[in-house]
Amino acid sequence: MPAIFDTTTKITKGVRAIATLSAAGALLLGLTGCTHYDTSKPSDVRKAAKAATSGTSGTKGASAANAAGAVDCREAKCIALTFDAGPSENSPRLLDILKAEKVHATFFLLGKGHIDKHPDLVKRMAREGHELASHTWDHKILTDISDAEVRDEFKRTDDAVEKLTGKRPTLMRPPQGRTDNHVGELAKEEGLAQILWDVTTKDYKVPPSATITERAVQHAKRDSIILLHDIYKNTVPAVPGIIDQLKAKGYTFVTVPQLLAPGKAEPGKIYKP
Repeated sequence: MPAIFDTTTKITKGVRAIATLSAAGALLLGLTGCTHYDTSKPSDVRKAAKAATSGTSGTKGASAANAAGAVDCREAKCIALTFDAGPSENSPRLLDILKAEKVHATFFLLGKGHIDKHPDLVKRMAREGHELASHTWDHKILTDISDAEVRDEFKRTDDAVEKLTGKRPTLMRPPQGRTDNHVGELAKEEGLAQILWDVTTKDYKVPPSATITERAVQHAKRDSIILLHDIYKNTVPAVPGIIDQLKAKGYTFVTVPQLLAPGKAEPGKIYKP
């Protein structure tokens, strides 16, 4: 009997170990977002539109602009600041900084507890020339919920922004960057293109402001889309340093639509530098 018991115990422990490893593997796949989708680079979007804009001209350098005063990122060394999950109580200070620096950003706004709590800030963002986009209504992971829930996450946010500003968002960012081709199909129904990023400062871990600045500047390159969150206390104080240091390196700050121009984001597609 003791021998049988020991063997059974070992088998049971082995099965439990395999189950534990399988569960850990499944969790890892979920956390790493092991899904399939194609992305387009801003430079590719601009190249695709080149034939249609071959008659226009630009001026080389960080201040390149066309006759209408819009930055031409085919010539300028462009970069986009993006802020997720606001507006929040930190947003007024951020907007003051951006206005003083004459920088326009792209805000991926969160509905519940943010758009509905700070409608005046949403209006101010639009009034001051920033691009307003969607970060869904309730920050649900879109690959984990039903089609009806995904549509609701899109529509409620878009309706709220349109009601406040008169303009419906055409861009969205999936929570945690978790998306797939099916989410893309649902986004297309709503007229939304998805925008990912290539630079993260991990400000959601609330590192010191100096660290946030250092990470953004260190990893930035031409056409980068920098991910920040104006809901965290150390992020907004980091922004002046990010702007000053990147301007000194010759970068011009633009919104995401400006980064793609003269091309345009197409609903359903996913864009990432």
